[in-house]
Amino acid sequence: MSTQVPTVRFSNGYEIPVVGYGTYLAQKGQCVELVKKAIDLGYRHIDTAFLYENEVEIGQAIRDKIAEGVIRREDVFVTTKLWNTFHDPQHVEEAFRRSFDMLDIGYIDLFLMHSPMGVQFAGYEYADMQPKDAAGNMLLSDVDYVETWKAMEKLVTAGGRVRSIGLSNFNSEQIERILQIATVKPVNNQVEANPGYDQRKLIAFCQARGITVTAYGPMGRPHRTTNGNRNALDDTKVLEIGRKYGKTGGQVILRYLIDIGTIPIPYSTNEERMRQNIDVCDFKLTGEEIEYLASFHSARTIPFLPLKSHKYYPFDLEF
Repeated sequence: MSTQVPTVRFSNGYEIPVVGYGTYLAQKGQCVELVKKAIDLGYRHIDTAFLYENEVEIGQAIRDKIAEGVIRREDVFVTTKLWNTFHDPQHVEEAFRRSFDMLDIGYIDLFLMHSPMGVQFAGYEYADMQPKDAAGNMLLSDVDYVETWKAMEKLVTAGGRVRSIGLSNFNSEQIERILQIATVKPVNNQVEANPGYDQRKLIAFCQARGITVTAYGPMGRPHRTTNGNRNALDDTKVLEIGRKYGKTGGQVILRYLIDIGTIPIPYSTNEERMRQNIDVCDFKLTGEEIEYLASFHSARTIPFLPLKSHKYYPFDLEF
């Protein structure tokens, strides 16, 4: 029994399902079966990245489900991302080709620049993703993300292989710089968003410019130290709101993120939780409930501290 998930329309006319299955942490050996299970449960939006080292497995799962007749290619939306070491324009095409070939699903729906912060190129293999000096410091690159974007635009205008391009972890000033030069407009900015760090100002900024916002870390990363981020998952009032709708605390959080204008991409390996995470489209929170969920203000859980000294570090601005 698959759950019907509504879509949000991009400024270029393509549509993205309003909830996706995030695959950060989905490693080899489990990823094929997890993505197949997600598709069986009704997920039609799968989010990956070169960084996650699972594009081969995700492509395999999608091709298997197409072969079984469960989905057609056009039924599933797939996002992947350009890693930080590939920001030099001369590396963009080859980095994209590698993701394209590993997925092997005919085309990629959305290709994001994983962050505005370039890191020195050290090769195209997974082992080359985090180049460091002898002291263990990340080898940063000052390639301007504007030049990276121009190279990404060529992937779209070349036709066929990628439908839309966008950004991830960009702040408002960085988005504005891209918009000033873009001949292909970014349709999406993927950022951390959860009750403790809800990104309301950045969401409004993006919406005013026709840019959708995808929310990673939607639960506030309860599985790791969260830099003071209060956990809404088992909050008494959140659970009470859930009981009113016959939903869990997690489902209330995902609905909140949808109601404030994001596209959450929760990850779980637990089948029941995977089922719950997509079953959030048959209710809406009241204004009062949304304001309560907005009261968990704390800090972002993923501040990219090894890149804090980067020229293009995005998180020193308010939004």
